[in-house]
Amino acid sequence: MNRKRILLGIAIFLVLIQFIRIDKTNPPVDSKLDFATVARPPAEVLLTIKGACYDCHSHEIKYPWYSNIAPVSWWMKGHVNEALEHFNFSTLGVLNPEDLKWALGTAADEIREKKMPLKSYTWMHPEARLTDTQRALLATWLTTFTPVSTGYGKIEGEKQ
Repeated sequence: MNRKRILLGIAIFLVLIQFIRIDKTNPPVDSKLDFATVARPPAEVLLTIKGACYDCHSHEIKYPWYSNIAPVSWWMKGHVNEALEHFNFSTLGVLNPEDLKWALGTAADEIREKKMPLKSYTWMHPEARLTDTQRALLATWLTTFTPVSTGYGKIEGEKQ
């Protein structure tokens, strides 16, 4: 009898927590501040970054089906919030050229050292798994990127 009550209590608890939803609202994206506009990467670099990074590190998050199931949704939202605090492709344009270079270099290190994308993410998103070739491509491009080469930080009409 006691075991049945415990199981019933757990079942009721699991049902009730489903009513505590996460906020899935993505802030609007200002294309002038987004990585694609700011850095003007080659198509292959941009597609790879969008496929492996944007779901956690941008304002273009596509929430998967399991984001509707508590407590997994809470854990996932916490990871996304933390990811955005560390690096956000949607707001890179607010950085000065030196900080942008540093941020992209740090991202290159994380990718090169296989710290990103997280294994907990690629487990459910095999399309985000990076090959060694893709890692090398991203790390090289992010490391060698120079804001001046794209005119980043240049005031309109200013000569360089």
